[in-house]
Amino acid sequence: MTRIPICLLLLAGVLLAQAPNMPKADLLWADGAPGAQGTQDEDKPTLAAYVVPQGRGTGTAVIVCPGGGYEHLSMDKEGDQIARWLNSIGVTAFVLKYRLGPKYRHPIELGDAQRAIRTVRSKAAEYRVLPDRVGIMGFSAGGHLASTAGTHFDAGNASAADPIDRLSSRPDFLVLVYAVISFNPPYVHRGSLRALLGEQPDPKLVENLSNELQVTAQTPPTFLFHTSGDTTVPAENSALFYLALRKAGVPAEMHIYERGPHGVGLAQTDEALSTWPGRLADWLRGRGLLNSAGR
Repeated sequence: MTRIPICLLLLAGVLLAQAPNMPKADLLWADGAPGAQGTQDEDKPTLAAYVVPQGRGTGTAVIVCPGGGYEHLSMDKEGDQIARWLNSIGVTAFVLKYRLGPKYRHPIELGDAQRAIRTVRSKAAEYRVLPDRVGIMGFSAGGHLASTAGTHFDAGNASAADPIDRLSSRPDFLVLVYAVISFNPPYVHRGSLRALLGEQPDPKLVENLSNELQVTAQTPPTFLFHTSGDTTVPAENSALFYLALRKAGVPAEMHIYERGPHGVGLAQTDEALSTWPGRLADWLRGRGLLNSAGR
């Protein structure tokens, strides 16, 4: 009898249990986002909370950054589906709709991600999560944003009028999925670079946002997933970041699968690739992020 991998059964259950619509998304800034160039939906970064029911949570939170080359967002496959899978393992998830290029350039996108981290921390009690268990997860260009948040952060402004701004923007862990990491040739994803920094960016800014060059001992523990078959964002992006983490003494785990294209999401229809979320769950468990009493 053919055995069906447990990860496929889990993913099938998650997908069958999906509600038809995403949760209501809340504005990151109620009175308008800094640097907003208008009042359209595209000018309003939001955060949609997928809260684990009381008594079933682990106290861990993950902010999810969908990919899309910094020009659009894959809100279903790399947003909603991911959040519901995280819920299935007891993790409360938050899908971030961040502002995009070419209308918005760096540091607007980073500011949106930092605000999301601070916001979750500020409402930790409301969401039944722990303020020191707030991670960020990103796919493709969203992975670049997540890795930027993990290498460019601050402790907060203690004198800020807005109490949210007083909190740290450092994520407690990173999950980088076929992520854009480097803006340097030969591994750069030029579409993401162009959308974020423009046609002729300052070389110093390119270096500053080549995040494999920005890793320090303070960079959060990181999980990376990629495929060798990815011809859009080469797996060397993940490998370079992993090696930098190793050199800095930061705990890290990387899984590079031989086959598979870019943008697979949960890969629920592929018997081999669909095992990667299980590896992530194992890593979270090993770091003590899934083993707290239900909250």
